[in-house]
Amino acid sequence: MNKVVFITGATSGFGRATARRFAEDGWSLVLSGRRLERLEELQQELQAQVPVHIAQLDVRDAAAVQRMVAELPEGFRQVRALINNAGLALAPEPAQKVALQDWHTMIDTNITGLVNVTHAVLPALLETGKGASIVNIGSVAGEWPYPGGHVYGASKAFVKQFSFNLRCDLIATGVRVTDIAPGMAETEFTLVRTKGNQAASDALYGSTTPLTAEDIAEQIFYVASLPDHININRLEIMPSRQAWSPFAVDRD
Repeated sequence: MNKVVFITGATSGFGRATARRFAEDGWSLVLSGRRLERLEELQQELQAQVPVHIAQLDVRDAAAVQRMVAELPEGFRQVRALINNAGLALAPEPAQKVALQDWHTMIDTNITGLVNVTHAVLPALLETGKGASIVNIGSVAGEWPYPGGHVYGASKAFVKQFSFNLRCDLIATGVRVTDIAPGMAETEFTLVRTKGNQAASDALYGSTTPLTAEDIAEQIFYVASLPDHININRLEIMPSRQAWSPFAVDRD
C-alpha cells in the first residue's frame, strides 16, 4: 500500500527533518509551509526518492486548509500519518512586556492552525483506518512552566489535552494519536522567537548538547511506524543535559 504522510511546517526544523526521514522509508510526502521556495527546494531534493506534493499554506486560514486538502492529487489522498508540526514561539519576555499581537499569533498558529488541519485531514485518516496516525508536536512547555512561557506554554498544553481527547473519540476507528513533547532542541525555533537574534540562539544552545531536528524526526517516524495495535499517547523527550530546576522563590 502506498503510504502517505502529511507534514505541516515542512520548511525547516522538525518538519524538514521528518520529511527526509519518511522519504528514507519510501513514504509519499504531502508537505506544506508558508515559504514556497523552501518547499520547492525540499521537493527537488526528495522527489528522486519518493512522490512529493507541496503546497504553500498558512494553517491559520481554515478555508485555505480545506481547499488544499480537497485538491490533493490522486496518489496523495489516502493519508496514513498526519504530522501537525507547524507552530512557533514568540516574545520570551515577561507577560507584562509582551505585545498582544504576539500572543494572538501563537494562539492562531499553535491552536487554531492545529485544529484547522486536523479537522480537514481527519476524513482521510478515518478512511485509512487501522494504523493511521496523528502526531501532534507539543512541547515540555505544555507540562512545565517557565518564565516567559505565558501563551506559548499554554498553547502547548492545549496540544496535549487536544491529543488526549482526540484519542478518546477515535478509539474505535483505528486512528492513533500521539503528543510528542520535545525539550531543548537546536533548530530555527529561538531565532524565530527572538526575531532573528543569533546571539540569543547561540547563548541558549552553547556549552551544552541539545536535541537535533533529526532526533525528533526519528521519534515521529517511530511512533507512526509502530504495529497497528500500539498507540504511544505522549512522548516527552529531553536532552540528557536538560532537567527541571528548583522552584523559583522571590526574596526581599
